[in-house]
Amino acid sequence: MLRYVLRRFLTAIPTLFVIVTISFFLMRVAPGGPFNQEKGLNPVIKANLERVFHLDQPLWKQYLLYLNNLLHGDFGPSYNLPDFTVAELFADGLPISIQLGGSALTLALLLGGLLGIIAALYQNKPADYAVIATATAGSTIPAFVIAPLFQLFFALTLKWVPVGGWGDGALINKVGPVLTLMLPQLAIVARLMRGSMIESLRSHHIRTARALGLSDYSVVVKHALRGALLPIISYAGPAAAGLLTGSIIVESIFSIPGVGRYFVEAALNRDYTLVMGTVVVIALFTIVFNLVVDILYAVVDPRVRYD
Repeated sequence: MLRYVLRRFLTAIPTLFVIVTISFFLMRVAPGGPFNQEKGLNPVIKANLERVFHLDQPLWKQYLLYLNNLLHGDFGPSYNLPDFTVAELFADGLPISIQLGGSALTLALLLGGLLGIIAALYQNKPADYAVIATATAGSTIPAFVIAPLFQLFFALTLKWVPVGGWGDGALINKVGPVLTLMLPQLAIVARLMRGSMIESLRSHHIRTARALGLSDYSVVVKHALRGALLPIISYAGPAAAGLLTGSIIVESIFSIPGVGRYFVEAALNRDYTLVMGTVVVIALFTIVFNLVVDILYAVVDPRVRYD
């Protein structure tokens, strides 16, 4: 297992290099720049800014400079927030996004998994139909629809929760964004769990366990559930990377100061370093969580071996 983990880390290096390279040049070839304004910037001021940020250098030299800084852990300064570096912005925003994403994913896995198990045990019965209907609605209604409806009903009408804002991390301020992030993930997890649990309950070893007289609890929890968890584990890796690095739409609607909001502002303002920093962070999360998923596969399924 240790050799496999080391090998995966070594293969992650060229993967990250390719992602950084493609993202860097795509950002540069896109029309516009960080100092192109509608009213136009004084040519002298613009030339000085480009010189300070090395944007007057050839593109290949800018690329090498960025790689060198990145290898030293320096994401560079933000072009549109010059008082802050990208690392400082992430230090403020990433913990908030991790709190929201981690809470949403945990609730989605627990509740979605439970609903999927119930639907599988009561297949083609009212409980199953209710879960399928809920999952279908949750996976088809986008977050930019759920969030305003939540604000309109629970915040403005019932006044149970704030409309938006972080409120220094108060629990009441987290309810809206966490539930909005959770609902689509809960729907997907419930459908995945239902399908995999039905397949697992129909497998030969489960029939053998029932024939041996094992209790329903032992058959479902100790045997069927273990095999049914594999698709959920596969999905949880990429989902965790996306949720923990922040949801762009949800954080923007609820005015949450996470990394999602920075990414929107950076993309609109052509803040190259902030966009690149976000891409690198998301790529790192994705690589790490995919590795964790592979390790969990070996823990859950004894048939999987990497050595």
